[in-house]
Amino acid sequence: MSKAVDASRLRGSIVPLVTPFTPEDEIDEQAVRSLIDWQLDCGSHGISVTGTTGEPSALTLGERETMIRLAVDATAGRAPVLAGCGTNNLKETLHLTRVAERAGADAALVIVPYYNRPTQKGLEAYLCRVADSTSLPVVVYNIPGRTAVNLLPETLARIREASPNVVGVKEAYTDLQQVSEILQVVGRDFLVFSGIEALCFPMLALGGAGHVSATANVLPHEVAHLYDLAQAGRWDEARDLHYRLLPLNLALFLETNPGPVKCVLGWMGKIHSALRLPLVPPQPAVEQRLAAALKDWAIQTPALSGGPGA
Repeated sequence: MSKAVDASRLRGSIVPLVTPFTPEDEIDEQAVRSLIDWQLDCGSHGISVTGTTGEPSALTLGERETMIRLAVDATAGRAPVLAGCGTNNLKETLHLTRVAERAGADAALVIVPYYNRPTQKGLEAYLCRVADSTSLPVVVYNIPGRTAVNLLPETLARIREASPNVVGVKEAYTDLQQVSEILQVVGRDFLVFSGIEALCFPMLALGGAGHVSATANVLPHEVAHLYDLAQAGRWDEARDLHYRLLPLNLALFLETNPGPVKCVLGWMGKIHSALRLPLVPPQPAVEQRLAAALKDWAIQTPALSGGPGA
């Protein structure tokens, strides 16, 4: 089905927002609004919710609906909202995609269905079915480390040909050759976003459209500035910033995302750092390494036993 879609605003640093919880384990709506205002004031180019960093598998379907509607309302047209709609259940994914469209989201982020380990033909059928159900632009989310299956470039090309509103991919596969093949096979106008923090700069150099980096939760200005520098052709400065960000990019993934990110946001006073089981707060040794990686960023950390806290 041919559809005219406008994906022109989907560029740059689209922050994959955490889902903050109150001490009573409810979504902290006030914190969500505050985080979005702070992100946009700091230069983030877009907001994404209920992706991996938003703990979607720990949210009820109703809570995911709430986060999507809340993000659209709080952003108020100031930047695009990329709504995480994907699950491993087709009916639930279709439902969330309809919710996102009705709420006024700018695009749907649809993860490769996890746990089921479908074939490439199954992935093609699933993602085309979702895309054909909506008038929204669709960004596919390929993250083999979470889904146990890798969406291949040639499969992505067939999906785009069958469903032109599939406009991009959030690529969280560590093989940069695959990124080059996607842009070669699917088309250089296809929007490839880095979903790997340490690969944001390399993907921009290959022709990527931007990044969806968990680090932007902590350093929104700097992560957005990386894209801005690349767009301005200031590659040496962008490369320097890449290496300056690298220690924190790595430290934030010493344990499962978003545990370390929420820990740091808690230190910063932005949120209550609660996670939902089975995720638990980072171990003390990881907290110490996080604090060390934050030393260059003027972010105060608590005094940690044996660590460099402020």
